[in-house]
Amino acid sequence: MSESSQATAADRDDADVAALKARIRQAAEAVRERTPMAQSFTNFVTINLVANAQLAAGGAAAMSFLPDDVVDTASMSGADYINVGTLLPFYKDALPKIARAFRKTGHKWVLDPVAAGIGSTRTEILRAFRAAPPTVVRGNASEIIALATMWGLVSPDDATRPAGVESVDEVEAAVEPAKALARFLAASAPGGEAAVAVSGKADLVTDGATVYRLPGGSPMMAKITGAGCSLGGVTAVYLAVTDPLTAALAATALYDRAGEAAEKVSNGPGSFQVAFLDALWNTTPDQIASSPILTV
Repeated sequence: MSESSQATAADRDDADVAALKARIRQAAEAVRERTPMAQSFTNFVTINLVANAQLAAGGAAAMSFLPDDVVDTASMSGADYINVGTLLPFYKDALPKIARAFRKTGHKWVLDPVAAGIGSTRTEILRAFRAAPPTVVRGNASEIIALATMWGLVSPDDATRPAGVESVDEVEAAVEPAKALARFLAASAPGGEAAVAVSGKADLVTDGATVYRLPGGSPMMAKITGAGCSLGGVTAVYLAVTDPLTAALAATALYDRAGEAAEKVSNGPGSFQVAFLDALWNTTPDQIASSPILTV
């Protein structure tokens, strides 16, 4: 590529990121102004933090484990969040039923494939979602790789061993699986738009075409239970007011800035969690939108 072509591509990337940041600011402002509700069917270990994070981010929360309740409430919810962390036996039928109802109505939702690849019940649930896929998937690198593999989007030879709730893979290893997953989600979405977010030392978000990296955050996030779960819930809050890519980027940027702010004033995991909720509340739309976003 010539120097002039490289310069043109760089300018185009800069313009695209600037437009994204404008949409992120608009989404953050809309969340604060509208207080959108995002309903969650999430794991019971972290349900309190998920709800509190959604409220602190500016949204409203509704939590339920009843399929008919979730489907009915979805008519009042801008987007939903499903987390497959701590499973109960009835989830095997309940979660695919909910996903099918969302697909029928075109309702937007976020999936967190916690511990993807572990256990036959969890695998059965996640495989069922392929026929009624979410709008956004958010997980760690190992979870994204495992989900893309069980959906047949990447070769099993490229997959790693299941990792529980922790990742054994670097974010970089999930780039191609995340892109493949995002393209599949977009092809299934009524509006043709979807996104995948991968959490790690430098977070990754993709719409299947472009990969964005968001540096920052705090290692203390890994020392509290529910940081990733609550990010999924907050992503749903943003999804209620904007497109999938913007929602994933905005929520991720908010978490990075809030994590950094909380780490500065905390003395350990307990005080970090409290400070983190405060930081979610106090981080402004301008601070979220000014977060560094790098294209790969």
